[in-house]
Amino acid sequence: MIARKPLELPPAVARAFVKDMKAFFAEEDGHKRDAIAVRQLHALKQHQGPREKALRLSDVKSMFLEMKGH
Repeated sequence: MIARKPLELPPAVARAFVKDMKAFFAEEDGHKRDAIAVRQLHALKQHQGPREKALRLSDVKSMFLEMKGH
């Protein structure tokens, strides 16, 4: 199996991801939580390479969960 290079994000994009992650967990309304995750989905897609597997909304939510508490 070929190891994939981690996604390189500019510092401003990474800070926005963390800010949205915190907002995601603070939000109680499911629709608003989805809107936050969709915003990050679009931001992350702009930094993906053409050969990388397309991100899905569930991928962003999984990233939020994995990074919770870090």
